[in-house]
Amino acid sequence: MKAIPFVTVAVSFVCALALGGPVLAQEAYPNKPIRLITPTGPGGTTDILARLFGAKLTEVFKQQVLVENRGSASGVMAGEMTAKAPADGYTLMLAYHQHTVNAALNSKLPYHPVNDFTPITQLTSAGLMLVVHPSAPPKSLAEFLAWTKSHPGPLNFGSAGIGSGGHLAGELYKQMSGVKAEHVPYKGSGPALTALLANEYHFNFAGLQPSQAQVRGGRLRGLAVTTPKRIAAIPDMPAVTEALPGFEVVGWYGVIGPANLPKPVVARLHGELIKILNAPDIRERILSDGSEPVGSSPEEFRQFMLADLAKWAKVVKESGAKME
Repeated sequence: MKAIPFVTVAVSFVCALALGGPVLAQEAYPNKPIRLITPTGPGGTTDILARLFGAKLTEVFKQQVLVENRGSASGVMAGEMTAKAPADGYTLMLAYHQHTVNAALNSKLPYHPVNDFTPITQLTSAGLMLVVHPSAPPKSLAEFLAWTKSHPGPLNFGSAGIGSGGHLAGELYKQMSGVKAEHVPYKGSGPALTALLANEYHFNFAGLQPSQAQVRGGRLRGLAVTTPKRIAAIPDMPAVTEALPGFEVVGWYGVIGPANLPKPVVARLHGELIKILNAPDIRERILSDGSEPVGSSPEEFRQFMLADLAKWAKVVKESGAKME
């Protein structure tokens, strides 16, 4: 039997490693800690979701998923960090609706909110709640619509700040109803609700979780939700669209990474996130907060973000809103 030269064996081994290297690396993913960036500070919904899913992924991957809060510049810093990170699956971002709103408000962002990222899945969606002070005349959605249309003096609505979901919801309400109202921006949802509790302005489209707590305590009056239909957590509360057809404001939360993530990495992340999302305890927690689990495919999430960007770009243009 003829001996095979050692050099030939060595070259063949090196070639096999070169050809198989990417495949082996992908199969081993993840083999080191993953950084999960959030575009908000600690304690908010985005941060809570990031830590919830990060902990579950840590259990599955046997690698630490480290949540990193980057809440400055309305999330632009977090977006830029993610977009510029290596496309290897070790830097991800738990994005939320401000990600596309930022681009609608500012055409000079250092990235495109969809094209410079790899969408993995939309985790949840959540509407807002239309709330007024208990002393306000309207006690129903229909009465609110009539009241705002016939209000004799200046009408004001508050929000967590320029470009926030509540701000754009208020602008959309004005555009669709023909109501005139001035926007009063605050530095966060907490200060905005505190000011409404003090009856400093007329109405607010506020986050579901904080507003539900105030409504249950009788400190605010909830009139409607901004989702396409009523939500399971508060089925007696109507959707704004029931009185103003077509009105819809839905916040979203999802996981994205830098552009051009390898398909096997995307498939692994997507599969594990969907499993976590479908776990009974996770679904129950999401639903109890008034949110809805989604679990879209990467392409569905991409198309959703493109449509969200187009919608808010139109509202921003018509309202003249600009990023702070």
